[in-house]
Amino acid sequence: MAQEVQWMSMSEALAAQRAHPKKIFVDVYTVWCGPCKLYDRNTFSNPKVAAFINEHFYPVKFNGEGDEVVVYKGKTYDNPKYDPAKAKRRNSSHQFAGYLGINAYPTVIFMDESGGLIKSVRGYRTAQQLELFLRFFGTDLWRSVRTQEAYDDYVANFKPSF
Repeated sequence: MAQEVQWMSMSEALAAQRAHPKKIFVDVYTVWCGPCKLYDRNTFSNPKVAAFINEHFYPVKFNGEGDEVVVYKGKTYDNPKYDPAKAKRRNSSHQFAGYLGINAYPTVIFMDESGGLIKSVRGYRTAQQLELFLRFFGTDLWRSVRTQEAYDDYVANFKPSF
């Protein structure tokens, strides 16, 4: 059987993280977003991408215009203007997406083991393009790269394997 990303809700990931600390990877999408569908079809379906995400992160699928209630760092976020009649098209923006600073879809979010925001990456990426970020944040390299020059060196010398 092909490896698939074991997606969970934000609430499930935060609960799992409290029991067993691990980074969180969030795919913030909307139902109407074409590039979001490309992520699913081309990138997240890659068995190496899926295996890496499952191993190093709690993977979250979060609809930036959905109605999931998220309790994050003691505050409750929801989508009070969510319209179920618009569930398959543009809807109002979720408060948690606003908190995360999401202003474009798709955006992927990397969070540390305590749920703190590490970095957001806007726009669609192929498996090889996403791998650069997955390895950088998933293997904690980001903790030791402290200058723009060091990061530029990482990017210039990165050899994708997905």
